[in-house]
Amino acid sequence: MRLLLAEDERSLSKAIAVILQKNNYSVDAVYDGEEALDYLTAANYDGVILDIMMPKRDGISVLKAMRQSGNQTPVLILSAKSEIDDKVLGLDSGANDYLTKPFAAKELLARIRAMTRTNTDQTSSQLHLGNVTLDCATFELSTPTGSYKLANKEFQMMEMLMRHPKNLVSTERFMEHIWGYDSETELNVVWVYICYLRKKLAALSANIRIKAQRNAGYYLEETA
Repeated sequence: MRLLLAEDERSLSKAIAVILQKNNYSVDAVYDGEEALDYLTAANYDGVILDIMMPKRDGISVLKAMRQSGNQTPVLILSAKSEIDDKVLGLDSGANDYLTKPFAAKELLARIRAMTRTNTDQTSSQLHLGNVTLDCATFELSTPTGSYKLANKEFQMMEMLMRHPKNLVSTERFMEHIWGYDSETELNVVWVYICYLRKKLAALSANIRIKAQRNAGYYLEETA
């Protein structure tokens, strides 16, 4: 799951990015409102964490511009402003949630899960296909025979496949969503991670497999 983090205080931005990456999110960090809008125009995100007080363009302005352009990506506002009127302004401007600083990491993660769960119409943290379960809270891939705790990028790739099991996910889409659209990583890294996941599914006696469609992408197929 890919998030855009717009926070001009670089030490805080770095700390939040570390927390998110340790919890298997991919993060693009930007430090002003104009840069945030540039990134939102160039890439698709599952959620946005948006500070209000930023240079060049404040968070409320960014939020209003997003909604006016039709971008309905979930937004969590982070702000030192804790007055009721400030919260009301943020929510009325199109935010999905509002969290005041300072905050606990657990609360931040819980609010992100709730916000993105609403966006994907998921009422549970678990995804199911065939005899396979992917737990998005613990990052465990399991079947009745056992389980593996997936590494960051393994989890994100499996999550993308299981959220849209009938859809092809292209190599380019994996790269953009997990490594970032400006990443210099070679495309063949996707194949490497697909191989890791295939081995884990086989070891778990899963009745689903990752299929490849030449020059198109990957998808999940249930087996007999």
